[in-house]
Amino acid sequence: MPVAHDALTARIIERTGFRAVACGGYSATASMLGAPDSSQLSMTEMADFYARICEATSLPVFVDGDTGFGNSTNVARMVRRFERGGVAGLFIEDQVFPKRCGHMTGKEVVPAGDMVEKLKAALDARHDPDLVIMARTDALAVHGLDDAIGRGQLYREAGADLIFVEAPANRADMRRICREIDAPCLANNLDGGRSPLLPADELQEYGYAAVAFPVTATYTIAKAVSEVMAVLKREGTTASQAHRMTGFDEFNELVGLGEMRAREAAYQDQAAELLANARSGNKLRTELESEN
Repeated sequence: MPVAHDALTARIIERTGFRAVACGGYSATASMLGAPDSSQLSMTEMADFYARICEATSLPVFVDGDTGFGNSTNVARMVRRFERGGVAGLFIEDQVFPKRCGHMTGKEVVPAGDMVEKLKAALDARHDPDLVIMARTDALAVHGLDDAIGRGQLYREAGADLIFVEAPANRADMRRICREIDAPCLANNLDGGRSPLLPADELQEYGYAAVAFPVTATYTIAKAVSEVMAVLKREGTTASQAHRMTGFDEFNELVGLGEMRAREAAYQDQAAELLANARSGNKLRTELESEN
């Protein structure tokens, strides 16, 4: 599941042929605020962002619920709001608020019981039984792998559909996570992060059920735009960078301009037909009235 930086990249991900798309707080914060992933966005801001992603793609959208934005009551409201926006799945994590990106240092985690409370509230709040709810633990960096696996097992027992142990440092730890947690597990291929960056088929061999690529689109956009802007500043023109850009017509097709114009034309035709029929009916009534 590539993580969409915004609604446009969600459309690109779908066009490329992926079967699901994800959204994370890291990319959402970068996209909306140009700021780091440190719990700066509110629940409603995240919900609105995710709803726009859901409108932009027909793919199932899996999203980041951070720490749940509070206690069990806040988690329940978050689940209901996210679900109304159209998400197909979401996850919450056991970090202390304000959280940090899972591959940053200085993380802290809440007691496992507090996380179970939130998880139970999330499960009870969902309306659609097919809504996937994942539990993420960041305990590995704080208390070690044994505690992280123990939390993963506990969260599965509490009812989580999917388990995510963040930032394992090597292949052996990844294999052990999948072997000892009796649940579908998610891997996180964060470019430049603490975990090995492994192909999806290798992760599947270890036992992972899904893999997210949380920063690939964001980092690609940041580098590409930085380089093109540097050329524009230096040369005063983008002529030498045309090969790096989507063309005018191609971009319009990507964002669905042709489909939008076709819908507008169809509505115009329907309106014209209705008006013509109305005028014809009025004319007939007038003729009948004059004859009488």
